[in-house]
Amino acid sequence: MTVETLRLLERVHGHLGWLAAAALVHPAILLRRRNRRAPLSVTLAAALVTLSGAFGAFIYPSYSKLVRRAVYMASLRHGLLFERKEHLAFAAIALAWAGCLLHLSSRDSEPRQRAAHLAFVCSAGLTLLVATLGTIVSAFRSF
Repeated sequence: MTVETLRLLERVHGHLGWLAAAALVHPAILLRRRNRRAPLSVTLAAALVTLSGAFGAFIYPSYSKLVRRAVYMASLRHGLLFERKEHLAFAAIALAWAGCLLHLSSRDSEPRQRAAHLAFVCSAGLTLLVATLGTIVSAFRSF
């Protein structure tokens, strides 16, 4: 894969990450009311954050081979920010899917609805943090 293609995919990944952060806020707000049903919102938000993560996983081997070492050599802080970003992104995706599955499976279960709301709030917060860290690292060094 060419560097130009990787650069394009990296930017798509970053834009999807910011869109996912915004999309996850929607179910976090909607699910404040325990009896509110929002299957489309929760499903699309979980799908979007997953798509962003899939783009990241797809470009990771090339990133690791071409950029990662240079980031660490130039700044240990930025290298560690990227590592934290990866782990937090995985948690954000897992929480989005947990919230989605809890919401879709809980017709009249108030504890599940509360847990779904909390999962989306946490996922939205983590995704916002991940997008911010990703922007900081990519502004520092990129493909």
